[in-house]
Amino acid sequence: MDIHRTFAEVVVWEDGRLRPAGRVDMTRAGLEGFGRNLAKEDEVVVEATGNAMAVVRVLTPYVARVIVANPLQVKAIAHARIKTDKIDAGVLASLRAADFLPEIWLPDSETERLRRLVARRNQVVRHRTRVKNEVHAILHAHLVPPCPHADLFGRIGRRWLDGQLLPDDECAAIARHLRELDRLGQDLTALDIDVARAAIDDPSVKRLLSITGVNLIVAAGLVAAIGDVRRFSEPQKLVSYVGLNPRVRQSGLGLAQHGRISKHGRAHARAMLVEAAWAAAKAPGPLRAFFLRIRARRGHQVAAVAVARKLAVLCWHLLTKESDYQWARPALVANKLRAMQLQAGEPAMKGSQRGAAYAYNIKELRDRETDVARHAEHAYERFVRHWQPQGQGKRRTGATNEERR
Repeated sequence: MDIHRTFAEVVVWEDGRLRPAGRVDMTRAGLEGFGRNLAKEDEVVVEATGNAMAVVRVLTPYVARVIVANPLQVKAIAHARIKTDKIDAGVLASLRAADFLPEIWLPDSETERLRRLVARRNQVVRHRTRVKNEVHAILHAHLVPPCPHADLFGRIGRRWLDGQLLPDDECAAIARHLRELDRLGQDLTALDIDVARAAIDDPSVKRLLSITGVNLIVAAGLVAAIGDVRRFSEPQKLVSYVGLNPRVRQSGLGLAQHGRISKHGRAHARAMLVEAAWAAAKAPGPLRAFFLRIRARRGHQVAAVAVARKLAVLCWHLLTKESDYQWARPALVANKLRAMQLQAGEPAMKGSQRGAAYAYNIKELRDRETDVARHAEHAYERFVRHWQPQGQGKRRTGATNEERR
């Protein structure tokens, strides 16, 4: 089926031949009527579009399987000079008949719902950023100096903003933007509650929260993007899935040239990994030591991407082996879990009731955990002190084995 917004073109592969089967209305009634005419052993193939999952849900009860194809890989495999809806549907049927169809993994209903929540939250955050940038642009256009306070849109920052001399129309525009920011803040709070409720009983989310720099939104977003981790046979598959693998060019006897990251795959998951990498680079631990080592040679931007790639590998190991991060800080992790529970609506503890998260409020315990993490950071630094970039040891003819190691 080559599906569009209002209709789908259908081509049937039967007895080694392609047979056009007309069009189907892209409505629930139209798809159900089409499904009743199919046999239980039939298979339906569609490309990944905005309404593909709705087609999967409607047709699944009527056929053996509904397959969603990767449109980019289908285009790379079977690029045609003459392109029509019938040809596109025929290409999907032919590739499936030849067992050469690039499929997309279909998430379960809970994972799909979590993906929608995380995507909607990301849209609200991006919209809020655009509105804030419009306010900054107005101030910049009228030569208003930067706000001396940390948050321009906080209570003190808004009081400073009211005291600036601006034209009446610009003041009205800023007032509209501030009202929009308040509305977006309410939407963001509601979405955070929904994400916390969807992730509170997920063991994978709790496991990823043990990583330094990973908060609830990042953990839930990564779990939603990964889905079933067993579909990735090795950590490099997951790294490639989020587009953090380097591009490689090699031909003949020449050396392989490694370039920038591919940026193919789930862009939102990649952005969350980079966000977590910046947070991990500021906290003591092996990840910070790794960040500093890469930054000394390649700069902070490359170092952040390298830490994000290492986080993707770390996530694969934790989810596959069903274990927590070895250098987790127990009080900090308990504080994250308690914050998630409160955000999901669980009652607060009062009086003498104290949970595991209370240890994070005790400075001595918090400092003790920080010292352990700092010790792990120094241990990593000593371990890699004599490492050299790949190929550098070959140019030093007098280097000993100890120096190369």
